[in-house]
Amino acid sequence: MKSIKDLDVQNKVLFIRVDYNLPMDDKGNITDDNRIQATLDLIRYLVDQKAKLILASHLGRPDGVKDDRFSLLPAARRLSKLLGTQVRFVGDCIGESVKNRVADLEPGDILMLENLRFYNEEKKNDPGFAKQLADLCDVYVNNAFAVSHRDQASVTGITEFAKEAAAGFLLEKEVSSYYDSVEKPERPLVAVIGGAKVSSKLAALENMLNFVDRLIIGGAMANTFLKSQGVDTKGSMIEADLLSTASGIVKKAADKGIELLLPEDLVAAEKFDNEADKKQVGLDEIPEGWMALDIGPETAKRYARAIEDAGTIVWNGPMGVFEMDRFSAGTQTVADAIAGSKGFSIVGGGDTGLAAKKCGIADKVSYISTGGGAFLHLMEGKQLPGGAALE
Repeated sequence: MKSIKDLDVQNKVLFIRVDYNLPMDDKGNITDDNRIQATLDLIRYLVDQKAKLILASHLGRPDGVKDDRFSLLPAARRLSKLLGTQVRFVGDCIGESVKNRVADLEPGDILMLENLRFYNEEKKNDPGFAKQLADLCDVYVNNAFAVSHRDQASVTGITEFAKEAAAGFLLEKEVSSYYDSVEKPERPLVAVIGGAKVSSKLAALENMLNFVDRLIIGGAMANTFLKSQGVDTKGSMIEADLLSTASGIVKKAADKGIELLLPEDLVAAEKFDNEADKKQVGLDEIPEGWMALDIGPETAKRYARAIEDAGTIVWNGPMGVFEMDRFSAGTQTVADAIAGSKGFSIVGGGDTGLAAKKCGIADKVSYISTGGGAFLHLMEGKQLPGGAALE
């Protein structure tokens, strides 16, 4: 990918695809601005280079209909506050009103467009819509790693029409951090994989068997693996159609000499509720009808020991229902072990990033990705469409 630093951007109009898909409360207030914070270095650099900036993003799922609940105006206001300078806002992303506002930009000015997903053409990667976006600028910049696994107008389609295209700092950092941890890692390389479903991470699990030294599995997906090994998981969530697949992964890991760790004890509850009765149980001790909602303390300690000597750690997915305090201990123990490791640690976005924050280790790991879906896409061994389009 060509870097934005490779281009002369002075006095040029730059269309920068950012990811400002921010969490908001029911009053429209931003509750977490980390995705804005992650773009500040690029914006400041380009302002210093006297470029004219257009920022574009989507927010939520408005389904092609203009809806004030999904307006990016709050993001423009927050960015203005963080930069200490005015960020202009226009209530559309294509059309004459947008062209006129772009024409008024002076070097160093910043204009944020309205939500791209107010048009269905964005998700459909409509060429006409992509061309209208490209016609606004001299240079297209992808700085939105979190959406770069999507084949959409502002991610891939626009590159067909833009005069020049380059990667922003965040996209470069995300991709290089991932490949540094996988293609040339310090060993042993330990992958810690959790979350709810094997199905959502099946391709990633199979691909990781090509490069990891140790594979640690937790979360509800561990139930499917345990069931495939003959454990009666009682009322626990499993994916019955993937039992043979899970068994195959266990066998393939053994054939390759990869250490694959599964839970040896669990925290079970009578129902999916933070107030439910719970108990620590062995694999053959789950009460009838109860469900496993966290790895047990002995498993957590064993996983922590397996992380201690890691040269590189890739973490994607919590070890249990970490959102409920009663079932967060396993995730906390593993998170603390990752934070305490001397190895390079990269944390997948989405729920894993939230878990890292909740566990108080966000500033103690080497890198936290801004995009869960895009991170998983890379873990599957696939090239990001958004990155490939910049080639």
